[in-house]
Amino acid sequence: MRFALFLSATLSTLAAAALLPASSVMAGGIEFGPTDQAPKAKPQKKKAQPAPDAGDPLAGEAAAPSAAPPAGTPAAATPAAVQTPAVGQATGGRVSTKGMPPPAAPRNCKTSWAFDTWMRDFRREAAAEGISQRTISLALDGMTPDQGVISRDRRQGFFSQSFLDFSAKLATPNRVTNGRAQIQKNRAAFDRAVKQFGVDPGVITGFWALESDFGAGMGKLPIMRSLVTLAYDCRRGPMFRDELKAALQIIDRGDMTPSTMIGSWAGEIGQTQFLPTRYLEHAIDYDGDGRPDLFDSATDIIGTTANYMAHLGWRPNEPWIQEVRVPEQMPWDQSDLAITHPRSQWAAWGVTQADGAPLEKDALPASLLLPMGRFGPAFLAFPNFNVYLQWNQSLNYATTAAYLATRINGAPAMRRGREGIPTLTQDEAKELQRLLTARGFDVGEIDGLIGLKSRQAIKAMQLKYKLPADSYPTPELLAALRRG
Repeated sequence: MRFALFLSATLSTLAAAALLPASSVMAGGIEFGPTDQAPKAKPQKKKAQPAPDAGDPLAGEAAAPSAAPPAGTPAAATPAAVQTPAVGQATGGRVSTKGMPPPAAPRNCKTSWAFDTWMRDFRREAAAEGISQRTISLALDGMTPDQGVISRDRRQGFFSQSFLDFSAKLATPNRVTNGRAQIQKNRAAFDRAVKQFGVDPGVITGFWALESDFGAGMGKLPIMRSLVTLAYDCRRGPMFRDELKAALQIIDRGDMTPSTMIGSWAGEIGQTQFLPTRYLEHAIDYDGDGRPDLFDSATDIIGTTANYMAHLGWRPNEPWIQEVRVPEQMPWDQSDLAITHPRSQWAAWGVTQADGAPLEKDALPASLLLPMGRFGPAFLAFPNFNVYLQWNQSLNYATTAAYLATRINGAPAMRRGREGIPTLTQDEAKELQRLLTARGFDVGEIDGLIGLKSRQAIKAMQLKYKLPADSYPTPELLAALRRG
């Protein structure tokens, strides 16, 4: 979804463990990335430009293995059973489509094996798994890797931006307006999806806007060549080997041909950018024409997206995030996605709605999300926010997509918090990661992208230095680490 292979994932490892469902195994939300600018006018006819460096499935740190939900979290509501033609049904669950992707190799890894040898072995493996020789030949004969795809996979600059900068580029007023228009235009399909899957139209439309601007920015590269390249490459070959086989299965069953599989450099399919495994398992024929079409059928796009979100555990009739205002003094160490309290407890600590009105004093479990620390925007994240994190590991992306959905549904623009919130440059963030590593923390790759493991380590050191433990990297913490 653009398949969002975006990452700068940001919570703590504990946060991911607490939020993700127990079945988390393989690539769930990955991040290739949405376009950074909504078209200025007539978006349905204007090509969207890809974001700089957009598209890294693991631009941050991978999530930890999943754990049971926090105690007291109510069971998710179960949506109605899906009734769709066989052509759109799952094929057996060979690859999990929940959870997070496996760790990637470092960005400086070197592919040492010969492409011809790799391709010969892959073709044998695909045939042994039941893919027809006709499809293998049709899709793979004469194939060569694309160095441009590998180069784009290594980029990461876009993900080092602050949340405020990132969201300003992506959650644009134009996307809010166009999202509302799409809901009105496709009201019957959205109403049906709400009834069947329980997923809010604004949520679906927010992803649809970010992933392709409603089809204007799906990409124009041959999907099969991109998948071959990423499967052959050293960085995340095993993951994309599965994606390549899934794409061959899609061709084998007649949904598409290699020539019609055109999309992003990351091998994603359609307007909400499904990786092939997700398409194979969750694409449904929602308009009844005999096949799922995620390129041109708005009805199929809406139904398929809702179907996949229900699979990820979407809880009908519950919120996903709520913008709030935090007091100057509160137990900052509780602001962690790994920690949930009833909304009534946050109210007792002085958290209010964004406009200052009292917060609902109910038992709905919520975590306090501070993407820019205690001086920036603040949100309560509810169990449905987990679906955003599975769609895309980047906390910046997940929070932006969730916020955009609330805007499409009529919420006002968020408060930006205090002026001049301190931020680290990417070089300073790398230095911070090196200093944390020297103190025994595992922060993953030293890349300047403050992700899951880095934020866990930051919180631990904030507690040690008796700083407000909001898990946000600041020059103050960096200076303390430099002093030792």
